Amino acid sequence: MGDADITLRHIARRCPGDLTRVFVPEGRPVEVLGWIDTQVTKLERRLDKALRLRVGDELRVLHVEFCFAWRDDVPDQMFEYLGFLFAALRREADGEPVPPIESVAVVLSGRRQRLPSTGTRRTAWRERRFSGARFRIDAVYQRTVAELRARGSVFWLVFAPLARDATAAAMREIVAEIHARTATGEERVELYTALLVMAAIDPWGHNLRKEIVMLMDDRETEKDLLWSVPWMRKALDEASKELVKEAEQQAIAQLLGRLFARRVGRQPTAEEERSILERAEAIGPGEVEDALLDLDTDALVRWLAEPIRR
Repeated sequence: MGDADITLRHIARRCPGDLTRVFVPEGRPVEVLGWIDTQVTKLERRLDKALRLRVGDELRVLHVEFCFAWRDDVPDQMFEYLGFLFAALRREADGEPVPPIESVAVVLSGRRQRLPSTGTRRTAWRERRFSGARFRIDAVYQRTVAELRARGSVFWLVFAPLARDATAAAMREIVAEIHARTATGEERVELYTALLVMAAIDPWGHNLRKEIVMLMDDRETEKDLLWSVPWMRKALDEASKELVKEAEQQAIAQLLGRLFARRVGRQPTAEEERSILERAEAIGPGEVEDALLDLDTDALVRWLAEPIRR
């Protein structure tokens, strides 16, 4: 998600309990023991969204990934991050069992069709019983504003612009609720920043970002602070750039994917689609288009499977 991820990571670190309670079995007492900081997280920065918990009398770990959009490679990424995290915890366990880990992909945009509540990454052979990893999918953009408010914390209110039924009137209520439930101007501004970043993603085409900016104009103190903090300005700028880049990538993938299908007689696999996109970014869409037009079927499939020569 690029630098827009800074915003969500920042408010998640401020509100770990609010993040956690949604994913813990209802009625179970939970204590947040802290964020996991390991040598592996220094190499794989995204693993800093893992929390040590005590649920009842049991030690557990909650690992959360904020996904800009649902893609075919999200299960691969979740499996990879889980492997990194397990290796880090095992290294630090000093002979003790590694606590059970719950992984959650919080998805901010994607297809209109309902995503399942559970994702899987199978590693076993097809004829064998399932082996691999399962993870939860929390498609916040497919929820309603009421469902997000029912989660009971200001942390989840910032995702309201993503809701399928988000409106200008609802945003007015959300901004007022954030203002009423936060203790300091700094905390309010951080949440307002996240609200604007989510509005820039705009998966349903609600176009609420200008409305939210106007609401900020009505609160001069917060507005001035909002634009005075460098990381907040950067997060807002990057959110807009990220949205444009995401749209460009999807357009390129669709165009070159259709060309591949015409040449080969089938849709590209997930690996082939990823290779097409990576090559378009590395050598340019024009070069990839030329290859799709010039190479015969077998040569084209081999070319997509080869390492990219930059």
